[in-house]
Amino acid sequence: MKTLITGATGKLGSKVVTSVLKVIPATELAVSVRDPKKAAELKELGVDVRQADFDHPESLDKAFSDIDRLLLISADGDNETRIQQHTNAVEAAERAGVTFIAYTSLADATHSKNLMAAPHVATEAAIKKTGIPYSFLRNNWYLENELGSIQGVVAGAPWVTSAESSKVGWALQQDYADAAANVLTQDGHDNTTYELSGPLLTQEEFVTQLGSVLNKDITLNQVNDEDYAETMKQAGVPDFAIPIVVGIQQSIRVGSLAIESDDFEKVLGRPVTPMKEALKQLV
Repeated sequence: MKTLITGATGKLGSKVVTSVLKVIPATELAVSVRDPKKAAELKELGVDVRQADFDHPESLDKAFSDIDRLLLISADGDNETRIQQHTNAVEAAERAGVTFIAYTSLADATHSKNLMAAPHVATEAAIKKTGIPYSFLRNNWYLENELGSIQGVVAGAPWVTSAESSKVGWALQQDYADAAANVLTQDGHDNTTYELSGPLLTQEEFVTQLGSVLNKDITLNQVNDEDYAETMKQAGVPDFAIPIVVGIQQSIRVGSLAIESDDFEKVLGRPVTPMKEALKQLV
C-alpha cells in the first residue's frame, strides 16, 4: 500500500511528512511537489518524490498512479483558482483508482461565512461525488498565522483587531499535521468529518496568554475594519492583501471559527498543545 501527500514541501505538508515517517517506512510514502529539487532531502531518505502541478491534470495522473491513500492539502490562491486546482486533483485521484482521500478543509465548511470557505465546500462536494472513502480535516486556524502580529507585539506594538469578542480555535500547525498523519496512516477514518479546533479563545483571552508568555502588558486595540486596514497598511501589508486580512477579521467576527469540538483530541490521541506552551514554541 502506498500513501501520497501533496504540497509536501509547504509549511504544513513538510510537518505531515515528518509525522507520517514516524509511522510508515519511507519506501511506502510518495510526495507530489511542483519543484522536486526542494524535496531532495526526502528523496535521500527513500521517499518517492513525484513532480505534479495542480494546474496540469496530466502531471497529476502520473503522480497519483499506484497510490492507495492520498492526503490532499489545500492549495493557496484566490477562490476560483483553488476550486479548479482542487477539482483537477480530485478527478485525477478518481482516474488513478485512489482508495482513500483525506483533505485539509476549513472549520464548519459547509455552513461557514468565512471568505475562504468556497473552495473547501466545492472540494468536499467533489470528493463525495467520486464515491471514494474520505476524511475531511476541517482545520480551524493555525497559530502560526499570527506570527506577524506577535512579532509586532514583541517590538512594542499593540495587538490590533476588529474581530470583537468572537472566538478562534487556534492550534499549532504541528498538531494539525499530527492529526492528518494519524488519519492517513490508521484505519477507521472512512467517510468522516473532523472539526479540528483548539480551545476557543477571544482576542482578549489570547492576548492575555501571550502577555503571560512574554512577561509584558500588551495593549489590545479593538478597532473598526477601516482602522484595521490602515493599521495593516502601516505595518507593511501589501495593498492587494489588505482586503484579505480585513476579510479574515470579518470572518472571525461573525463566528466562523468559533467551532467547539473535541474531535482534535480524538484524532490526535492526546491533548492539543496548551496555548501557553504553543506560544512559547513560537516566541
